[in-house]
Amino acid sequence: MVNGRLYIAHMNADQLVVFDVRDRKLVANLDGFPRVHGVFVAPEVHRLFASATGGHEVIAVDTQTLKIVGKAGPIDYPDGLAYAPRQRRVFVSDEHGGVDAVIDPIRNTLLTKIPLGGGAGNTVYDPVSGHILVAVHGLNLLVAIDPNTDKILDRYPLAGIQNPHGIALDVADHLAFVAGEENHSLALVDLNSMKMLSSYEVGDDPDVLAFDPGLKRLYVSAESGTVTIFQYGGRKLTLLGSFNMPHAHTVAVDPETHLVYFPLQNLNGHPVLRIMRPADLK
Repeated sequence: MVNGRLYIAHMNADQLVVFDVRDRKLVANLDGFPRVHGVFVAPEVHRLFASATGGHEVIAVDTQTLKIVGKAGPIDYPDGLAYAPRQRRVFVSDEHGGVDAVIDPIRNTLLTKIPLGGGAGNTVYDPVSGHILVAVHGLNLLVAIDPNTDKILDRYPLAGIQNPHGIALDVADHLAFVAGEENHSLALVDLNSMKMLSSYEVGDDPDVLAFDPGLKRLYVSAESGTVTIFQYGGRKLTLLGSFNMPHAHTVAVDPETHLVYFPLQNLNGHPVLRIMRPADLK
């Protein structure tokens, strides 16, 4: 969510949906994104990047005109994306290819592929360290990459987390939340020491995580439809509750309003964007 716009991957329709969160209205349904999965906006270069697994590529969109301006690949199964602003590089999780792919967003070219040794879960940029972090399936690791060299700096074990996939960051406290999709688990990781502090149980097959930095609240959505909510404080997470929502495996939070957005793939035969307000928010 950037500049009051929420960008949603409507995978089954091969569309990218643009929604204005301030006016609460649909801006556009953009065609040409086969089996779109991940979406990431780099406002520094006025670009949106979408991982189109059906085309084995990453598609670049000009956020001012909403026109497709380039494509980069081939990437076997592009999924999560991150952007390193100083190096102007896009890093892409290739879940089936076992690599993190690196793209030049200006020229829209594939620069290199970084072997991970296992399937690539989500990829995020840590603005504190300046590193790219990738969850690695099978090996159950969190891998740190130097975006200056496109080399792996180190590998950090996530004990008890099977097939780590989704990642969210608490930048202020320099923490990572990493979900294990194989055993409905969640890790709390101190990014200063790169040590795992604790683990928690979430819904089956957790996928996307969203963290509200103002409320210090974490939302974990699972492909099973379970959404688990935690409160962070005192170096630990406290469970606030959970609920079920059909197809709620994607979640986004607006840090300004604290509203939470759930794009639902199919509700009574139609895609629906459900907007929720935290119960304790006045």
